[in-house]
Amino acid sequence: MSTAEGRPPRRPSLDPASGTIRNCVREALAQVGDSPQQPSVIVAVSGGADSMALLHACAFLHRRGELRARAVTVDHGLQPTSAEVARRVISIAESWGVPAEVSSVNVEAGVDGLEAAAREARYDALEAARSADGADWVLTAHTRSDQAETVLLGLMRGSGTRSLAGMALRTGRVVRPLLDVDRASTLASCRAQNIEVWHDPMNVDDSFARVRARSLLESLEADLGQPITANLARTAELCRADADCLDELAEPSAAAVRGRTEVPLSEVADLEDALASRVLREWLISLDVPAQSFGAARISELLALIRDPGSQGRAHTRLSLPGDTEVIITGQVLRFRREAKAD
Repeated sequence: MSTAEGRPPRRPSLDPASGTIRNCVREALAQVGDSPQQPSVIVAVSGGADSMALLHACAFLHRRGELRARAVTVDHGLQPTSAEVARRVISIAESWGVPAEVSSVNVEAGVDGLEAAAREARYDALEAARSADGADWVLTAHTRSDQAETVLLGLMRGSGTRSLAGMALRTGRVVRPLLDVDRASTLASCRAQNIEVWHDPMNVDDSFARVRARSLLESLEADLGQPITANLARTAELCRADADCLDELAEPSAAAVRGRTEVPLSEVADLEDALASRVLREWLISLDVPAQSFGAARISELLALIRDPGSQGRAHTRLSLPGDTEVIITGQVLRFRREAKAD
């Protein structure tokens, strides 16, 4: 078919939001450094607008041979309709030419709550899928809006620069290509492409801190007339640069104490606070104390004891930690002790 002028008919123009998302995927995979020419990716898809917009972009790139995609939907079993939603997502992915599968997990609320338990189970399932498929990366649909919420939650907790740095483009084998895209853009892409999306009831359940943070962000932007979401995402970027620099400066001292149950106080006490706190955190993690079980306040408390001349003068100064562990200051030595569990 041709037009009256003899030219082929013009293809419908691509909506700006979908075009931006496709380019963000391309740029992210180019930035992560060790991607092959045709990277293989697991696309994490929940059925919401963010992940469906990401899947649509990856399906386009998959058909063009720019990458090899497989969609994975993790069914947490937390909603009565979760299995139905998962089946629908799989059907859509396959209709776009992308192989897809459901990974069902069991989630039980732990000490950090249901949301954290679901997140851990989800990432475990996605990594298992990546490993089984031999894929290079797991792509998640975290957006600039998610980044802003993460920073706001960190500010509410009084967190340090590493927490305020938010989510990085890459963490291990997880890549987040949409961190420069806001939630309005993913919604616009889905509307323009007539993509059916699922609205998770948990996203409006204000018993979750992230939902309350999202509502607060919306109110702040409306009341102040400022791009709060973009500004908080920019704060994350600035904090990440500072945190990366401090981590690099602290690394030689951290390497010297990792795995040791006894450390001379001078190896920590002589450091600036920003470096000493990082060394202590790395030390505890190296001794299998879960990072999520202690925060900046606990590290500050330990550092204050180390710097207190009275602690060094007493026979023992103790600080209890989660998991039946404790740190003991004896003279000029910092000792880590784990209580033996009874048989």
